[in-house]
Amino acid sequence: MEKSANGNEKIDLTIEEERMNSSIEKSLYNPDGWTTWKRLRQFMIAIIAITLAVYVIYYAAAGGLPAWQHRAVFTTIFLILCFSTFSYRKGKEPGHLLFDGVPLILSIALLGHAFFSYPDIALRQGATTLIDQIVATVMIFLVIEGVRRTIGHAMAILALFFWAYIFIGPLFPGLLGHQGFSYGRMTDALYTTTNGIFSDPIYVASTVLILFLIFAAFMMRTGVGQFFIEFAFALTGRIRGGPALASVLSSGLLATVSGNGAANASMTGPFTIPLMKRVGYTKTFSGAVEAVASQGGQIMPPIMGAAAFVMAEYTGIPYIEVAAYALLPAILFFTVVGVVIYFQARRLGLEGIPGYQLPNFWKLVAGKGYLILPLVIIIFLMVIGYSPMRAGMWALLSVFILSLFKKESRMNVMAILAALEKGIRNAVPTVMACAGAGIIAGSVIMTGLGMSFSRFAVEMSGGQLLPLLLLIMVASIILGMGMPTVSAYVILATVAAGALTQLGVPVLVAHFFVFYFGIFSGITPPVAITSYITAGIAGSNPLRTAVYSLRVGMAGFILPYMLVYNPSLSLDGSVPSIIFGIITALMGLVAFAGFIEGCMLKITEVWERISLLVAAVLLVADHLWTDVIGLALLLIIFVYQWRSKDKNTTAGISTEY
Repeated sequence: MEKSANGNEKIDLTIEEERMNSSIEKSLYNPDGWTTWKRLRQFMIAIIAITLAVYVIYYAAAGGLPAWQHRAVFTTIFLILCFSTFSYRKGKEPGHLLFDGVPLILSIALLGHAFFSYPDIALRQGATTLIDQIVATVMIFLVIEGVRRTIGHAMAILALFFWAYIFIGPLFPGLLGHQGFSYGRMTDALYTTTNGIFSDPIYVASTVLILFLIFAAFMMRTGVGQFFIEFAFALTGRIRGGPALASVLSSGLLATVSGNGAANASMTGPFTIPLMKRVGYTKTFSGAVEAVASQGGQIMPPIMGAAAFVMAEYTGIPYIEVAAYALLPAILFFTVVGVVIYFQARRLGLEGIPGYQLPNFWKLVAGKGYLILPLVIIIFLMVIGYSPMRAGMWALLSVFILSLFKKESRMNVMAILAALEKGIRNAVPTVMACAGAGIIAGSVIMTGLGMSFSRFAVEMSGGQLLPLLLLIMVASIILGMGMPTVSAYVILATVAAGALTQLGVPVLVAHFFVFYFGIFSGITPPVAITSYITAGIAGSNPLRTAVYSLRVGMAGFILPYMLVYNPSLSLDGSVPSIIFGIITALMGLVAFAGFIEGCMLKITEVWERISLLVAAVLLVADHLWTDVIGLALLLIIFVYQWRSKDKNTTAGISTEY
């Protein structure tokens, strides 16, 4: 461990980066045991990825190919990267002649078709040829296979079902059926237009999302990930429950940049989870906190897992307004997660980390604070009217310029090439998911399933809002399980959001409702992928960790309902009513956290715990008299606990979960 000025040991917060984590570095440095063929394959992958990255940046600056051709070329290049790097068998190197080689050759052929068939293919819309139908079929099945390799079987099966539904829909009864469509109509809908595979998800992926993933790769290469972790521990480490609070802050900051909860948990978990366990948190609780923070970071502006950019396209509302709307609920969410952690720390009698073991806050900000300027630049440029794509381009340039200021962050040519490649390669699963979501969205639009599902859901709920919200919540969690943020949101927005707007829920609120539940499906059993990753790091039982993640992240399941029932959270109303609404919402969440944890200033008695639940329910309802009663009840419990807080807060409490 590093020594502090007074000779005491400091905790190690250093991120151990993989020495050669990109194909360009691996192929040039030739690690022991690598064959010439393997080096060549990695080098070609790197060249393809870097070339695509350069084109994407050029496209953001000056434009490029026409819309359909741009999206088709972009998607087929990612198919090539997918089949070059992901084997048909999980955990294996690609190289099988039939199952890896044939899809790769077909992907290259599709790239050639995308280049040379335009503009003729656009002129044939509505009158597709047999060749068009064959090419469309190959593209659809390669996309589904790419989804299977990168995302998993669940989404691949879902995409395959929705493609088949175009033809088997007449077999379904009632509202769920349709009249059926010809193969030519399917080809038009899913391939030759921009309404299927090449619809809004791929448009956003090929313009905004890919730029921000390259931006994130550059940010991490310059040391911003290390800065976020050190900043979080310097700011919160001394507080009771400090390591867990620091985990929430650092993982939240990194997840909003990376846009992937599971990947973020894999990156920060090995540092935050051992520190939480070291100060006395159980391994189950430690894994749950990291899972919630990593998954929840995707609801925090400015990037939000790139789903906010898709939401702006779907709703027609400018991105900066979408991000501004998301800010308050995100702050409430992380505040309540912090409160849960604090209550748990009091419950277990835990303290913070001694100051001498932590980074110096002011030295850290003075030495590395400039690393967050690119995020500030993104927000500033979009506030003054720049598009997200153009703002991302300038922010990317600013990262490179700022990296030159200090030797430890300076990027040489190899580092720049590696960051370009890593940004593209990190995008492969997300782009495959977006293409798969395009198949689903195209099928839903073509068959009218979205409208049918909306009518079906409204009928099932009897036209009542609360039953409909519960129904949509369950559907959103199920459809979102195991999927990346963008693809989960696209499916839910296409299928479910319309049902809410039919009962008068504002468009943006309806989209955020499904967006939140799609995200928090990542910590919801049985497919709680992020919780399972952190459980592996913590050495805890995966199912117990997932269940406890629900406790820690319970605010994520209540906030969507608050958005619907509390207009103040939408900043709708007078200033006093908005302030009062925010306060009551926060107090309601705090009361529920106390009920869940069974502790506030001290361990709660049975009557206190029941009263906290009653107060939480009263504060969620948007009525003055319920808010007043709820606040009074919460105040009574707080005063009672304050007067008796000297009692032992840990007696008889098990620390195993």
